[in-house]
Amino acid sequence: MTKAELVEKVATQINLTKKQTEVVVNTVFSSITESLAEGKKVELRGFGSFRIRQRNARIGRNPKSGQNVEVPSKKVPFFKAGKDLRQMVDDKKTQEQKS
Repeated sequence: MTKAELVEKVATQINLTKKQTEVVVNTVFSSITESLAEGKKVELRGFGSFRIRQRNARIGRNPKSGQNVEVPSKKVPFFKAGKDLRQMVDDKKTQEQKS
């Protein structure tokens, strides 16, 4: 699902225009992004949580030249699905396998 599809689906369910819904969706995404940038975690009960993980520096390899390259340490966003979401996806998968 794309962001435009999400906006359209939400707009039909809450009877707002697509423009108004787009503002709401963008606000939610920017709030999550800003919290993660500040080093905070974002937890959406029943859905999952967004956190920042620290990746250590390491020696990588340039696939084109084969040379070793130093990859610096960095922070990356990480999403962990909540129990309800995991169960819903698993139940859907199980139903599709039975069909």
